[in-house]
Amino acid sequence: MIDLYTWATPNGRKISVMLEEVALPYRVHAVDITRGDQFSPDFMAVNPNSKIPAIVDHDGPGGGAMSLFESGAILIYLAEKTGKLMPAEPRGRYQVLQWLMFQMGGIGPMFGQAHHFRRFAPETIPYAIERYTKETRRLYGVLDRRLGEAEYVAGDFSITDVAIFPWTVRHDWQGVDLAAEFPNVKRWFDAIAARPAVAKGMAVPSP
Repeated sequence: MIDLYTWATPNGRKISVMLEEVALPYRVHAVDITRGDQFSPDFMAVNPNSKIPAIVDHDGPGGGAMSLFESGAILIYLAEKTGKLMPAEPRGRYQVLQWLMFQMGGIGPMFGQAHHFRRFAPETIPYAIERYTKETRRLYGVLDRRLGEAEYVAGDFSITDVAIFPWTVRHDWQGVDLAAEFPNVKRWFDAIAARPAVAKGMAVPSP
């Protein structure tokens, strides 16, 4: 059994989608980051960095419990635990990992800043809005060109698609019209959204 500590954010939903895709049993612990639950001593014992998501796998390596934080690390761990959504052979594995790092180092931080300055900042800062919206659109362009070459981001459906999809769900928050501007991303987006495990994972935690 896996304990999942999460909230309704793109990073949190990566892990619930992954757990649904690989069909591992898990229990959900909602960590309400709007109330500061991530700073509670109990949660910080799982993740000292006070960020969601985090997991505790009670059947970890060697049979003992193992806690893990950072969404990219958790995705790799779950893929290796189950033998699913990441190739074992080196070329395919590194294709997956490079695009996962593209999400972790680019899409997540830049889309997140676009969300903040376009929707949540207490004051309007035109420079920040322009900077992060422009970089977000550039990253969509990279993704669109890649998806013009391959059905899924790393070739076959993988943890890379699981990592990227939740960040693209709020394309309207980012000022992006997928159908009009990034048709290859739109084709991929619709295919990922139609997967039953994705739909279930995106609904975690329940409102």
